[in-house]
Amino acid sequence: MNETELKERTKQFALRVMKLVDAIPNTVAGRALGNRLIRSGTSVGANYRAACRGRSKAEFIAKIGTVVEEADECRFWLELIMDGELMQHSLVDGLWKEADELTAIFVASAKTAGRSKVENQQIQIKNRKSEIKNA
Repeated sequence: MNETELKERTKQFALRVMKLVDAIPNTVAGRALGNRLIRSGTSVGANYRAACRGRSKAEFIAKIGTVVEEADECRFWLELIMDGELMQHSLVDGLWKEADELTAIFVASAKTAGRSKVENQQIQIKNRKSEIKNA
């Protein structure tokens, strides 16, 4: 999956979250969970876009870390909605699976980016000339 496809997927995820939140019962618990879910669910795509604009590998890794946190947080709120019986599992489960898949994708992306950063640093160290001169 390329960057453009992943941007679209996270956008569609946010739109699905918005629709689900509109369907949550208007109770104290429903409003509280809905507010948290809408924040984290829309944040996944926004932070992924910010990561794509990162000025360095380190900035990309840091921002992807935020994406992972937000996607995983969505999973938690969705679990509470299901386990608290605010909505039927069948209405929430597909979105929970998507949050789970997005979490896995971004964890893998962070690991890959981190690994390539370490590999690049090791190559640079191997290529340095020693400044210690023989006497």
